[in-house]
Amino acid sequence: MSAESDMEYSDNDGDDYDYYGGQDDCDMETVDRSKADPEYFVFSCLKVEEVEKLLNESIELLSNSLHITPSLAKVILHAYEWNAQEIINKYKENSNEVLMYSHVKPRVPSVQVYSSIKVCAICATSPPIHKYSALACGHYFCNECWTTHFEVQIMQGVSNNIQCMAQECEVLAPEDFVLSHVTNPTLRERYQQFMFKDHVKSHPELRFCPGPNCQWIYHAVAREGARRVECLGCELLTCFTCGAPHHAPTDCATIRKWLTKCADDSETANYISAHTKDCPKCQICIEKNGGCNHMQCGACRYDFCWVCLGDWKSHGSEYYECSRYKEDPNLINDNQHAQAREALKKYLHYYERWENHARSLKLEEQTLACLKTRINRKVMAGEGTWIDWQYLWDSARLLKRCRYTLQYTYPFAYYMEVGPRKELFEYQQAQLEAEIENLSWKVERAETTHRGDLENQMDIAEKRRTTLLKDFLEFNTTNASSSKV
Repeated sequence: MSAESDMEYSDNDGDDYDYYGGQDDCDMETVDRSKADPEYFVFSCLKVEEVEKLLNESIELLSNSLHITPSLAKVILHAYEWNAQEIINKYKENSNEVLMYSHVKPRVPSVQVYSSIKVCAICATSPPIHKYSALACGHYFCNECWTTHFEVQIMQGVSNNIQCMAQECEVLAPEDFVLSHVTNPTLRERYQQFMFKDHVKSHPELRFCPGPNCQWIYHAVAREGARRVECLGCELLTCFTCGAPHHAPTDCATIRKWLTKCADDSETANYISAHTKDCPKCQICIEKNGGCNHMQCGACRYDFCWVCLGDWKSHGSEYYECSRYKEDPNLINDNQHAQAREALKKYLHYYERWENHARSLKLEEQTLACLKTRINRKVMAGEGTWIDWQYLWDSARLLKRCRYTLQYTYPFAYYMEVGPRKELFEYQQAQLEAEIENLSWKVERAETTHRGDLENQMDIAEKRRTTLLKDFLEFNTTNASSSKV
């Protein structure tokens, strides 16, 4: 791929939209940046034409190396996940095995003789012999039946996996064979669109952006890392591996289990997510209208935690207890019903905090918008420039980044086995949560907070976040590689 079409973007390049705001201050080398940012992942955002060029390079390489048509090269590349060098090496050792594995060639050849064909086995008609055709398997059918077969398959969205019409024959029809029988322009165009989508989906280094109506495609330049990608078009932040919203430190399999669990009515039927709570001291009803969990009652001025309703003074100590779930040791030998209640209690503990931080993120979107409006007003009034007030904007964006990471620590903790590793994780999680709430409190009062105090809190919160990710993203990678069969 040329330098123009292979322009690399890391997930930190550009304006770093959404929850990962803030352009890098210095242009570090890739290795240094990967050490500084545990979520750093090198990838490219490509347009359709650039991806077609990338795929065609592999097709041309294989076609020339094996002396086969480009259409057959596409079928073989699709079967081997576009690893052209692996195909070439295996082809030299055993070409028949490569062709059979790719379903280009049948394992059991047909005994049908072309000159002896009299009746089409599909439509039972007898067209002239020159109106019959067959794939490499040697199963001959009339061209009209082939056309009908291909048109039906294309209408159903099938392209790369269209098989021979013979019973139990798995030989695939290459692109040139299909297009030689399909003349309808609309169907031909649909077929080629489906083929392109199939090729991208089968390529381990390519992924479609899952954003609505987004045409951009991710190209993984490196295969290792947290796999956080951000689209240049729709600015969506996703996981390259599974296409879900980015979920570090939780791995793909765990987040799938967690989201399925959260969507299951049997798990959430007994849970009510409250948007209002009573002050623990004076019992007056309070509505949460900001992202910060440090609440102060407007009536009695009592400071408390929105999550656990505990005295906020206890949350300012060395250990932030609110995020930690405490298992009941007396339930080991208890009856099954009690254990089920405890399991639900544990789930709700993590779900409540997961959902609470999701709501806080939405409220902090409003805080960010308000900050932007206030900064613009100050600039218009001659009270400095955007550069003078940039730290306010950066603080709100960093808060969103930290809280986003914190939200995804709860599924990770829920599925962790009890032991020293979980205790360490919960300790770091609690430290991160405490600093995030301190930062949130200062951001919501940014104009009355000293700039140095705010920037110091930003630095502390980000260091807590990156420390947790460095420790436990590496833990995830080690576990994933050791569990491979």
